[in-house]
Amino acid sequence: MRGRRPYPGGVLFAIFCLIVAGWPASVAAHGGGSSGSQAGIPIPSLTHGEMAVIAPYYGRIISLAESVSDTDETFRRLLNFAQIQRAYCLWGLMPGSVSDEESPFNECSHAYLAAAKAVLLQMRVMKVEKASVDDLVSDIDTALVRNSLSLILCKFSGESFNTADLIRPELADIALHMKSLAVILSASLLVLAGLWLGARALRLQAQP
Repeated sequence: MRGRRPYPGGVLFAIFCLIVAGWPASVAAHGGGSSGSQAGIPIPSLTHGEMAVIAPYYGRIISLAESVSDTDETFRRLLNFAQIQRAYCLWGLMPGSVSDEESPFNECSHAYLAAAKAVLLQMRVMKVEKASVDDLVSDIDTALVRNSLSLILCKFSGESFNTADLIRPELADIALHMKSLAVILSASLLVLAGLWLGARALRLQAQP
């Protein structure tokens, strides 16, 4: 008699649970910002208004940075931090992650967008295609002036960052932020529904 084969849906569900369980609930030395380890590269702070302007340009900044062939270690570490930090911030998909100061994803949004700005400024002094960089800087500067947003502050506006310190949203804060919690619960329900439907389809196929 052949043993029962584990359903792929159950395996995927187990992986999903492991990912959720492995997401750090808190980060040491981030009680009031990212002033813990200074072994990495310091990243200047970003005001709330600057963040709102730079956010739509994040893709252009990273795309341009990835096209640079002649790079140094500082540039690569800044770019790597910006991309990893954005992943920890769920790729900017959470509602209010940029605009809502109370969002548990607002601090990490400050971090990856501050890093993106640092990458852009680093490209200005590197041997790259100056026209593309200058055009991008000009577009961002124009948006800042047009919207008068550079002076708008929030509780994270004075916080500097460091490539050695990744900012992770705390699960306790997510649980208390209704919009973030609703999105995560909805996504979890969709995942579970998909796994259930997949497992059901496999069971029906296995029936004689």
